[in-house]
Amino acid sequence: MSGKKVTFEDLSSHIWKASDILRGSLDASDYRQPVMALLFLKRLNDRFEENVESLLSKGKTEKQVYSQKFLHDFFIPENARWSVLSNASKNIGEEIDAICKIIEKENPQLDGVLTSTKYNDKRKYPDDKLKQLVSHFNQPRLRNSDLEKEDIFGDAYEYLLEHFADEIKKTGGEFFTPREVVKLLVNIVAPKEGMKICDPTCGSGGMLIVSRRYVEKHGGDPRNLVLDGQESNYGNLAMCKMNMVLHGIVDFTIEYGDVLANPKLVEGGKLKLYDRVLANFPFSMDWDNTGAEKDPYNRFKHGIPPAKDKADFAFIQHMLTSLNQKGQAGIVCSQGILFRGGEESKIREAMIGEDVIEGIIALPEGLFFGTGIPACVLVLNKNKPEKRKNKIIFIYGAGAGHYLEGKNRNKLRDSDIEDIVKAFADFKDVDRYCHIADLDELKENEFNLNVPRYVDISEPEEEIDIQSAINELKKLEKERAEIESKVHQDLKELGLKV
Repeated sequence: MSGKKVTFEDLSSHIWKASDILRGSLDASDYRQPVMALLFLKRLNDRFEENVESLLSKGKTEKQVYSQKFLHDFFIPENARWSVLSNASKNIGEEIDAICKIIEKENPQLDGVLTSTKYNDKRKYPDDKLKQLVSHFNQPRLRNSDLEKEDIFGDAYEYLLEHFADEIKKTGGEFFTPREVVKLLVNIVAPKEGMKICDPTCGSGGMLIVSRRYVEKHGGDPRNLVLDGQESNYGNLAMCKMNMVLHGIVDFTIEYGDVLANPKLVEGGKLKLYDRVLANFPFSMDWDNTGAEKDPYNRFKHGIPPAKDKADFAFIQHMLTSLNQKGQAGIVCSQGILFRGGEESKIREAMIGEDVIEGIIALPEGLFFGTGIPACVLVLNKNKPEKRKNKIIFIYGAGAGHYLEGKNRNKLRDSDIEDIVKAFADFKDVDRYCHIADLDELKENEFNLNVPRYVDISEPEEEIDIQSAINELKKLEKERAEIESKVHQDLKELGLKV
């Protein structure tokens, strides 16, 4: 790859070949960690060296460059540079662990990013494999000046995450939401410069990254955003932080912990409030609802969901409580939340009564890694425009022609996303696609929010042209009479009785 700018295709191919070194001897869930960690270390090293050269060329002294750590987004000490790893000939895993520990100590914002996996386990990560992996990442150099575009690095990392999610399948959805689904949510809630944005079940951070990109694309300053998240899986937390950094985001807060049992995004004993909340929480999960009645954050005022397989409305109510008075949320949910009975039905009714549900979008089945469960998007809004008050828009995005059928996974095309976003913005009925339901209609359906109750998705009966049918019958009758007459004539000529 030397001699020319590194393209997205070059980089993604190079990353995938790195996976081939470990593929076969390890499961995808095990080999993704060293591949991503070494890629991250190489990128940090090359960007640090690039920044050093830039500072020296602008008149800074070597002493200033290496002592004034604030001059760098991430400071890499001499004993943690890539050359140390590249020159190691034995105990490679031990060297990786030591370098990861040093870098995290020097850069507190990277806490937990690199040390979440231990590589000094020669049964899992033998020296020869790790040495081969390090050698593979010696080239190409990964400075910004080496890349065709700066953002290809983040895009290549997303490519890697998606392919890992596809290989792992069963648990892939825990850390990676398909990018077209993320794009749909972000385009629906349309974040703006100056907003505070949160994903309380952030996985690998896609919702936050795409929100930032959306603001930048629409002319806003992406640096003027608050990007917060929480994640309960420590490995996923590391991936999220890596993903943010590799997309050029250095100002973010990602906390570790179970958001239902121990929310970390808190200020003054209360949940931090946001302009936008975006999330894809684990569907139909068990949760400990003991003590939920006395929740210190008053999250479950609409009702306490059952503990077994029914954490969905616990997540939803947490997100609703995390919105400020002008806040809006886009949440991926299983469609079961729309129609299940019992306590969940009461919670739906209470939320409708408070008029915080703005829209529901039915998605096609088979969109997600690891599950074929049909999902939906639930849009909450604490500040509905006047014309939307006491109404909910229902959009059926799961019909034939509204998505691309795939062999392994179905996908939403850009045109499908545009159709949904336009329908949501226009807020008017579209035959067999979307419907605006008022409070009376919701009551009539006993607060069951299943989209086909409001959008007619039955196959239209073929229209019959009565006059054409009569004419066709007359023609057939005439032909029958002619054939009958001919048969009678033939029989008569043969001397047979008619």
